[in-house]
Amino acid sequence: MTILIKEGRVLDPETKRDEICDVLIDGDRITRVDSGIETEAERIIDAKGCYVMPGFIDLHVHFRDPGLEYKETLTTGGRAAVKGGVTTVCAMPNTKPVIDNGVKVKEVMERAKRESLTNVIQLGAVTVGQEGKELADIRGMAKNGCHAISEDGKSVMNASLYRKGMNLAKEEGLAVFAHCEDITMVEGGVMNADKKAEKLGLKGITNAVEDVIVARDILLAKETGVRLHLCHCSTKDSIKMLGLAKEEGLDVTGEVCPHHFILSTDDITKDNGNYKMNPPLRSKEDVEAIKEGLRNGTVDVIATDHAPHAEAEKNRSMKLAAFGIVGLETSAALTYTELVETGIITPMQMAEKMSWNPAKILGLHDRGSVSEGKIADVVIFDPEKEYTIDKNTFLSKGKNTPFHGRKVKGEVVCTIAGGRIVYEGGKIID
Repeated sequence: MTILIKEGRVLDPETKRDEICDVLIDGDRITRVDSGIETEAERIIDAKGCYVMPGFIDLHVHFRDPGLEYKETLTTGGRAAVKGGVTTVCAMPNTKPVIDNGVKVKEVMERAKRESLTNVIQLGAVTVGQEGKELADIRGMAKNGCHAISEDGKSVMNASLYRKGMNLAKEEGLAVFAHCEDITMVEGGVMNADKKAEKLGLKGITNAVEDVIVARDILLAKETGVRLHLCHCSTKDSIKMLGLAKEEGLDVTGEVCPHHFILSTDDITKDNGNYKMNPPLRSKEDVEAIKEGLRNGTVDVIATDHAPHAEAEKNRSMKLAAFGIVGLETSAALTYTELVETGIITPMQMAEKMSWNPAKILGLHDRGSVSEGKIADVVIFDPEKEYTIDKNTFLSKGKNTPFHGRKVKGEVVCTIAGGRIVYEGGKIID
């Protein structure tokens, strides 16, 4: 199919192009980016007043498939993704069974090609069953295209075993995505350790729970030389240590999530399971440090940690609720509203942190850019559209969000994945 996108503001982080021009797509590739393209096309899309950006790449999602399909599936997760402009996702391996060998990686990625509208990269676990006792089939998973390993949902507490896993990942050209949490220090905590937790009678989680493992993992990455990516950084000291690692020239990157750069523990007014996430919402001081890290380039990536749950698992006290919120359908609008509109980052930086930088971290040389020869993953984003987030319109099975009822600005109006229009005008195009 040939698609001609007319007169949008093209934002390409690779070439630094920021201008009004046209984009021609033929088949699954972008074939021309220029002003005043005049040619026949099967579809012509008027993008006046909109940003034309590379499709977003979310390094951190939970599609719950296989084994937990009542929460999400490859199909429903894919629909939620393209509604949010996300054309590639990294699916975390903490499914049932855990994705810990090459056969399982291959099975999910082959199914995803048939069942999901977004490109799914299935990550592999670091240890068998994520039990922290023996290394998973890292070589086999690498051969089947996992791109990175992660024990997401927990940390590998055995530092010696983790170092061996990092060395294998280095040999296989894989990155390590680190969920930084010292489980021995959690002690039943469900939210940030502060006066609000005391007021609500809830057990707190201190910043050190995250910071101790961030420090350890950076030091292990320094020793092994592996590419380390810090997931969902939430504390001021995590951001500081990420910056120090970069200053030393280490191959370390970091991501933050919209809920951590928007909300603080002050936004929790009552014991509500929709505010329970891991890591938890932190203090205003932590939020400001994250925003500064985004502004000055210390933070490389905006990801969602999309974590759908059934309503019964979230509509309860934080003491009993599951950790996690959904984010695929709200991340672009929240990022634009809270970061771009306020001048913390530019529209180009938004494209860098949601598309180009994630592509580089994964080694996806043909994605993350609106330039000739690249895979035609493109999102058309209207920065003037204002609306209220309504969880009842979500395409994800999960409706668990603290942003229901929040007013935002900026909406994905069209998503093109691999040269196919998969979302347009508020509708999924199968």
